[in-house]
Amino acid sequence: MKVETIRFEDGAKIVWQETAGLAIVTIKRPWLKNAMTPEMWKALADIGRKIEKNEKIKTVILRGEGKQFTVGSDIKAFNRMSIEEANEAFVVMEDAITSFEYLRIPTIAFITGPSMGAGLELALSCDLRVGSPDALLGIPIGKLGITISQRFSQRLVNLIGPSRTKDLIFTGRLFKAEEAYDLGLLNYLFDGDNADAFVLDLAQRISYASMNSLQAAKEAVARCVPFTEVAFGHRGYPQYIDPIDFPEGVAAFVEKREPRFGRLT
Repeated sequence: MKVETIRFEDGAKIVWQETAGLAIVTIKRPWLKNAMTPEMWKALADIGRKIEKNEKIKTVILRGEGKQFTVGSDIKAFNRMSIEEANEAFVVMEDAITSFEYLRIPTIAFITGPSMGAGLELALSCDLRVGSPDALLGIPIGKLGITISQRFSQRLVNLIGPSRTKDLIFTGRLFKAEEAYDLGLLNYLFDGDNADAFVLDLAQRISYASMNSLQAAKEAVARCVPFTEVAFGHRGYPQYIDPIDFPEGVAAFVEKREPRFGRLT
């Protein structure tokens, strides 16, 4: 077994294990629900690119340490950034997500506890998602002034349709595991003490298949999924954050209060 550990200043880690044709990538910052800093997103993107170049790896499992997948980006970190720095952090985050989305080999997200915001997008970038009964999936960007790109919303629309995507984003509510499974956000809902073994067995069964066949299937399915570019009035394509509402949303999060947003500009 090959193990690579990337360490960060506050003790957070991202661990990449390679064993028997499997790559297991674990986000380890459980005291903050595995919230990701820009440095962690960058490291995750690098891991994705290394996996792409490694011909020995046939299947990838992406997971979080403890009882959570990841709540996405560390919102408190944005409180110390300028608008330009924050937007660049979102670019780095999207780079990490797409590095897994565009892998030629099958990818599996193992979701325990919350998978929120960019954490949900990371899970959606994987081909399959296995959830535990305590899984919570949501994207409460309206409370933060995050505008997201079309690619972000497209991942949700492809799975649950435009109306349910709007419901999830507009209300900021969280889908519990059973509802997420019924909607198709989760491929498997595993209720038991052996969830880890189930995910490993699933990955191993997939790895026995012809990788050429699976790669061709991934490409064929990707071509079947529509991606329609739409300009929205005078606003054009949104940036990752609103320069007025985002600072207020972050401040409200840090101060543990409701945000006070202004009118539509």
